[in-house]
Formats: sequence, structure tokens, C-alpha cells
Amino acid sequence: MTVSTVKKKPYFGLTGGWLTFWVTVACATDMSLFGYDQGVFSGVVITRDFLEVHDLVGPEKTKTLSTVTAIYDVGCFFGAIVAFTIGEQLGRKKAIMLGTTVMAVGAILQAASFSLAQMFVGRIILGIGNGINTATAPIWQTETSQLKWRGKLVIFEMMMNIFGFCLVNWINYGLSFVGGSIAWRFPLAFQFFFLIILWSTTPWLPESPRWLIAHGRQEEATVVLSCLEAKPIDDPFVIAQRNEIEFSVRYERENSMRWRDLWKKKGNDSKTLRRLLLGAGSQFMQQFGGINIMSYYLPTVLMDAVGLSDTMARLLAACNALSYLVFSGLAVLLVERMGRRGLMLLSTFGQFLCFLIITILLRFSRISDNGEKFASASVAFFFLYYGAFGIANRSLEDMDEYYRSNPTLIVTKDPDAICRRRPQKYIQREEEEIERAAAAVDKRALSVGAVEHAEWTSEMGSKN
Repeated sequence: MTVSTVKKKPYFGLTGGWLTFWVTVACATDMSLFGYDQGVFSGVVITRDFLEVHDLVGPEKTKTLSTVTAIYDVGCFFGAIVAFTIGEQLGRKKAIMLGTTVMAVGAILQAASFSLAQMFVGRIILGIGNGINTATAPIWQTETSQLKWRGKLVIFEMMMNIFGFCLVNWINYGLSFVGGSIAWRFPLAFQFFFLIILWSTTPWLPESPRWLIAHGRQEEATVVLSCLEAKPIDDPFVIAQRNEIEFSVRYERENSMRWRDLWKKKGNDSKTLRRLLLGAGSQFMQQFGGINIMSYYLPTVLMDAVGLSDTMARLLAACNALSYLVFSGLAVLLVERMGRRGLMLLSTFGQFLCFLIITILLRFSRISDNGEKFASASVAFFFLYYGAFGIANRSLEDMDEYYRSNPTLIVTKDPDAICRRRPQKYIQREEEEIERAAAAVDKRALSVGAVEHAEWTSEMGSKN
């Protein structure tokens, strides 16, 4: 007989949905912290005590204040580079633990800051840690998720990012009634709530099976796959998944290239440049669409351009964040029905329309006698912008095979690229792989049975 269970159950005996749940808790916490950090400074930069302590009072200090705000994103950029360069050697879990520890150092420096230099350093360090984490957590989630949950869980992570953003906006609003240093030190220190959860969950959760196979640890990867699928390690489905990942990893290695080779067609069978432009380009345009203006400066815009009070600006920013969360929740329900492309196209058009109307209304608020009415009307479109921003079923191996088929650059008429359901040819390929794995298991079982029978016969013969 074959042994289908390990002697000591890993991950506290959790398998299947429960194990995926805890991986999601860790990844969602990481993304919630990302959203929290996106919104926390919007309240800090309009707190009087913060401005006085760091000598940032007055219009002549605007550039310095903007630099303090933006330097965090510079840190995020370098953190993502760190994740790109050493993250593959460390693994998903160790990279997240490294990023979490770096973020803790940055959070301490910020919450305890009494000088502009200290705040600068704290912002940079926090950004580096966040860049490492946010470049790693979505990959970890994707590589440890079952196919049927993958799209929903990745969207759920984005929803939790918005939850963190929503939470900090309400904290900022509540602390506007307190004043003093606690109004900005407490929200900066509250980051440790998320950091402690990450320190408590990440170490005992499974590593990415794709990363394990890429580093020659097939046995560990098989155990992880069996636990994630809640199936024995010799189950045909588990073996088929492992074989597909092994093939994809081997294919990527055989077609690996240097940076300068990206621009050459020779040896570029895996379509690396096209994948890079699609992934990085969509992320660039997502950020370039103006969401960070809303995240960091919405209270400031509402005070300076619309003419609202400090408290009302914070309240509307918090309500805006809440609507952002609600519409991102709708995206979780719609992503498998409309597909990734459909939602992206719809939300992009909505953002464009909202910013166009906001620009027109704020312009008329400056030159019209009824300027206050135009400014007030623009507030509604800030809400609609968040709604537009917040709103295909493939495995990673499906995508590898798709790009190996040399698809056209424009895919509007390619059913494999635009259909919302998983293409039948990929389902058929997976079923055939499972059948081959099942046949291999049966053959191995027969061989083992024959050996055991021969040993038993020999043993009985020696006794006689």
C-alpha cells in the first residue's frame, strides 16, 4: 500500500479552505496595511501640531511638505526593486517577514518623530518595507490559491487595501476632535496592529509551491499542494498540478533572458516583453489615473479648492473612503461575470468622466459669481470617482501556455484572451494530465503490490 498521509500534520492540521483562509488573512492584512499607509498622511499633513513640530507651517513650506509626503512612494519603489532582486532567493514568506520588520522600524521613527530629518528617514524606511510586502503578498496569494478562488481572493485583497484606507480616514476624522500630538502620532503608531498580525501568521503558513519547485524542493511542494487541495499527496489531481508547475518552471528557465534580450525576438518564445508591458503597464496606468491625489490630498483639496472646514473635509474624506470600500466589494461579485478587462475598461471610463467634470466645476467656481455652488457640486464627483476606481478564470499555467501560442498584440477578437470563462482547451488539457497521473499512480501501486506479494511469497517459502 502507498502512504497517503504524512506522519506529522503541518500547518496545525489545517487543509483546504481553512488553510487558504489563513493565507488570505496574512495577505489581506498586508494589503490593509498598504491601504492604511496610503491614507494616514492625508490627516497628518493638516494637523496643526505636526506642522509646528516639524516647522512646516506656512505656504513657503509647501514644497517641503509635499516632499515629505512623496518620499514614502520613493521608498516603495526601491522596496519593490529589493523584492525583485532578492525576493526570489528568500521565498515569499521570508520576503514578507523582512518587509514587515523594515516597516516596523519606519513606523517607530515616524510615530516618535521630533524633527523633519527623522520623519524623512522614517517615511523612506516605511516605504521600502511596504514595497517589499506589496510586491510579494499578491504573488503568494495567487500561487497558494485554488483556481476557483484565485480571482475572487486577489480582488478581495484589493478590497482589504481599501478597508485599511477607509479605516484610517475615520481614525483621522475622530482624532480631529482631540488635537495635540496624539492626533498624528497615534495613527502612525497604529500600524503595529497590522504588523503584529503579520508576525503572528506568516511564519507557520505554507510557502508557495511554485517557488518551492523552482528551487528544487519538489517533495515540500507536493505536501503543500496536497494540503491546499485537502487531498492525499499521491492523488492524481495533486500530481497533475505539480507536473504542470514543473513544466512551466522548466520552460521559463529554458527561455530565460537578460534585460537587453527583452527587445529582441530571438529566444523570446515565452513573450516576456509582452507580459511585462501588460502587467507593469496596467499597474502604471492604474496609479497614473489620479488615485494617489485622492488618497493623500483629498482633505487638502476640499479645504483649499472647495472651501470646506477642517472637520468637514475629514468627514467627507472618510465617507468617500467608505463608498470606495462598498464599490470595491461589488467588484468581488462582478469580476467573474464581467471579467478583468470589462471591469477595467468600465472603471477607467468612469474615472476619466469624473475628473473631467471636477476640473470644469472647480474652474467655474473660481470665475463665476456662483462659485460656491459649483465647488459644492464637484464634491459629488469625488465620490463617483472612488466608485469608478473600486469596481477570467485562468490558472498561471494557462497563461504560460497562452503566451507560448504567440497571440496577436490586439486581442479584441481572440476568444481565449477575452472570454470570461476558462477556455475548454485548458480544461481538457488539465483533465488529460489528471488521467495520466492517475494511470501512473495505479501502475506504481500495482508494482508495489507485486513486490510486496513476491516478498511475502519468499518469506513464506523460507519458513516452510
